[in-house]
Amino acid sequence: MSLILDGSAGVTFPNGSNPQAAPSKEYLHSKFEYKDGQLYWKVATRGNRIGDKAGCSHGDGYVSVGVDGKKLMAHRIIFCMQHGYMPELVDHINGDRKDNRIENLRAATKRQNAQNTKLRGNSSTGLKNVRWHKLEKKWQVSLRIEGKETHFGYYDDVELADLVATEARDKYFGKFANHGVTL
Repeated sequence: MSLILDGSAGVTFPNGSNPQAAPSKEYLHSKFEYKDGQLYWKVATRGNRIGDKAGCSHGDGYVSVGVDGKKLMAHRIIFCMQHGYMPELVDHINGDRKDNRIENLRAATKRQNAQNTKLRGNSSTGLKNVRWHKLEKKWQVSLRIEGKETHFGYYDDVELADLVATEARDKYFGKFANHGVTL
């Protein structure tokens, strides 16, 4: 679901707020200048001067910006400034939440965004979607597809299991398939 931001439509932002009016592309352009993944103030605000970098980074890696008393995420502002609407989610293609370059941002659903996750740090195998199956004494490949755990077999060879997992992600997740490194 995406919303055209004409200044009158409500939208739910990541912090859970639902402002009366979502900012329009034009309004955001009047407030900010975008350069290389960063936002800079075009207007002086309380504590900021024209040309100052807008927003602050949080422990989760995201950058948020206070706009008219509302907390907005910088990547959502940048996406809206470029495309003129606010999608359900804005996905960071490379998985780096601090990388807000427009070429690293794309509209996504919750499912697509979840498909673009990196390998969890607590992975026992170091491979995405591959685990050791004790009873079978083989490497098992499984992915969550459309909310259901889907199994792709058991393999004696861990490299073959990893290849099967990679091909399954490519087939079912398309451009949102992430074969990346550990979180």
